[in-house]
Amino acid sequence: MTGDTDSTLSPARLRRARCAIAAVFCAHGAVTGSFATRIPWIQEHAQLSAGTLGLALAFPALGAALAMPLAGRVNHVFGARTALRMLLALWTLSLILPSLAPNLATLCLALLVYGATAGMADVAMNALGVETENRLGRSIMSSLHGMWSVGALLGSAAGTVAAHSGADARAHHLIAALVLTAAGLIAVRGVLDLRSEAGAQAPPHFALPPKSALLIGAIGFAAVFAEGASLDWSAVYLRDVLDSDAGVAAASTTAFALTMALARLAGDRVVDRFGAVRTVRAGGVLATAGGLFVVTAGHPAAAMAGFALIGLGIAVVVPLAFAAAARSGPAPAQAIAGVATITYTSGLIAPSAIGAVADATSLVVSFGLVTLLAFALVAGAVVLRQKPAVDVSPAADRDEPARIQP
Repeated sequence: MTGDTDSTLSPARLRRARCAIAAVFCAHGAVTGSFATRIPWIQEHAQLSAGTLGLALAFPALGAALAMPLAGRVNHVFGARTALRMLLALWTLSLILPSLAPNLATLCLALLVYGATAGMADVAMNALGVETENRLGRSIMSSLHGMWSVGALLGSAAGTVAAHSGADARAHHLIAALVLTAAGLIAVRGVLDLRSEAGAQAPPHFALPPKSALLIGAIGFAAVFAEGASLDWSAVYLRDVLDSDAGVAAASTTAFALTMALARLAGDRVVDRFGAVRTVRAGGVLATAGGLFVVTAGHPAAAMAGFALIGLGIAVVVPLAFAAAARSGPAPAQAIAGVATITYTSGLIAPSAIGAVADATSLVVSFGLVTLLAFALVAGAVVLRQKPAVDVSPAADRDEPARIQP
């Protein structure tokens, strides 16, 4: 996201904006973590098989893919801060819906709404993250996604406690939704207030990725497939394949979220030192090793270690894909939206693919597919070779809203 400013922003204002957008990422991730750890409860409550659960879990990404292109238009009409405030609140409150569903049809509808609000809030906060990074003149996207993982970790940790204690997921998700909505509304107050220039043309409803972003999107596709499969199915895998109890199964999701968070928080420094290509290649090796641990595990601890390695290996891929997209051509916003659409398509495919393969063969075979995609990161990392170009805005003492072209 680029454009001219009516005034420059002080360093103190930019630091506050960076902290605020980090808190937004954290709140967004906490919703996902809260939901993921209670998937076994939701599956049992709605009386679903692995295959029908996989079908239902495709609906969040379907909703996101359908609604995401609208985020740019919402930003154009309301401004980035107001748009993010509305979209984030809708997302956090949507956590209430899935656990209320008594059957497959209602669960699919609930997850469609859940995914649509997730996708629009995701686009809005990533656009603000990229702009904040440009204004600061240094890389922050990996650490922002790290804060998303911290949120997912906090949400999954609370979910693990709730699952272990046998708490009803409906009560758990109601409380979590109210807390996260309040936290998100407070955080949004500090983000950059970006607005479109008066008279600027509204963005299109749907933005196809430019050719320069397609390979970048493919790398993001592989990483998001592994992430979605691990986040949504790790607890089910430990329960069904390794006969773990609900608390141990939910803890596998926490282990995955923990390594994702740690790797992303350290990711900016690692990428600055070793470069994007070597970082992603090394991550691909770790994720592949993690997948092998999962599919050969004979004990829950080994599978949990495998999911942790997958999280460590794929952690920085998506932040680097968004950053690479922004520099891949003359229309950064279109490229980011396009890559986001590709990655969400991966999220659409992953849950149903895992469930379908599990129904036809087993969950072990399903995670063999995840392992192959993790290995693809080793070969595909080369598309991220170019160093990010930073657009640094000069600092000043005034703290006024910036204005951007859409």
